[in-house]
Amino acid sequence: MAEQTHRSDPQVLNRRTLERDHRILAGMLRPGMSVLDVGCGTGAITAGIAEAVAPGEVVGIDRDAGMLPPGSLPNLRFEAQDALTMEFDRRFDIVTAARSLQWMADPAAALQRMARYGRVVVVLDYNHRDNAWSPGPPPEFVRFYSAFLAWREANGWDNAIADHLPGLFAQAGLTDIETHISDEIDGRGADIWLHVIESIGPKFLTEAERAAAAEACGAYIRTRLDRQVLAMRTVTGRAAV
Repeated sequence: MAEQTHRSDPQVLNRRTLERDHRILAGMLRPGMSVLDVGCGTGAITAGIAEAVAPGEVVGIDRDAGMLPPGSLPNLRFEAQDALTMEFDRRFDIVTAARSLQWMADPAAALQRMARYGRVVVVLDYNHRDNAWSPGPPPEFVRFYSAFLAWREANGWDNAIADHLPGLFAQAGLTDIETHISDEIDGRGADIWLHVIESIGPKFLTEAERAAAAEACGAYIRTRLDRQVLAMRTVTGRAAV
């Protein structure tokens, strides 16, 4: 099956910050570094990177040109490029991708490109099969989440990409590979599921199931959800000189 195009909600992306939502990378950055941010979306995290490494150069790329903002800092620019075909005439100190490889049917090829252009590669992503909520969500949400996993699988998107990153790093020739637990633990941002419910095709959710899931999920988030754990890992590796 051909890979579908996924478009994230810009409002969700714009809420993210470097310090809160890409914590391991934030601790690695130093002034003067050059950084490439792959799958940068609206550039909210990318702007934080540019501030952290100034006057170092930062480039953010995304295959969705309509998502990219104008460059707002003198050391930051954005380009419409795909991770699988990106081309640069230089290497960066760090090449990073946050929550991006989960939407690629061939993340191994993307990592090969990232290793080509980065001295250090830093990837943050999910294991969707290990996400959890407490107290337990209503059955309508459980039905939706099962459909979400099936929809992703049908498109060739790895539901356990975080767990597979170390092996993919090794295949790309990266060394000194380290894995850092980077779970998001709180109820913040749980309303993202209301957007995801609308994204799933009719093969996986009928309109009646979609409406029921949206209503039940909204009520659950507003009145009952206490804790959401999104299972995430940050993996780092070094390219051969």
